[in-house]
Amino acid sequence: MNLATIKPAAIAILLFSTVLTGTTHAQDAPQTDLPKVRLTAGIHQISAQVAQSPQERSVGLMFRKEMPQAEGMLFIFEQPTQQCFWMKNTLLPLTAAFVADDGVVVNLADMKPQTLDSHCSAKPVRYVLEMNQGWFAKKGIKAGARLGGAPFEPGK
Repeated sequence: MNLATIKPAAIAILLFSTVLTGTTHAQDAPQTDLPKVRLTAGIHQISAQVAQSPQERSVGLMFRKEMPQAEGMLFIFEQPTQQCFWMKNTLLPLTAAFVADDGVVVNLADMKPQTLDSHCSAKPVRYVLEMNQGWFAKKGIKAGARLGGAPFEPGK
């Protein structure tokens, strides 16, 4: 064997393993290229990155060192089910709002950074909105409040 035949094979194996694992970015780097959606919580505006694929949802807000106050991440699942979140590799303290299809906040959960504690929805939901911890409390947003925006409109 010569080096010319080994090198392409090694590259092919690396590319194949990347496709299999879904890893196309650095293992310890935050996601930054997700689409955004505008949401409302009463008079408050939110710019939320959308994590919709299994890979995007599994990385979520991991490795972020900061996040502007009016920004968050909206996790969208295929169907309503009990959703549970943890904070592995997540550096920011966050609050998760578990949200029904119509935009009603089912429950909120404050989550500590770098923990494996499970935080679950009180009933089946398709949406989870993560914001900086304290954002919902400062805005007076509690369970029963309604979020607005395209994901929560009928037919979306």
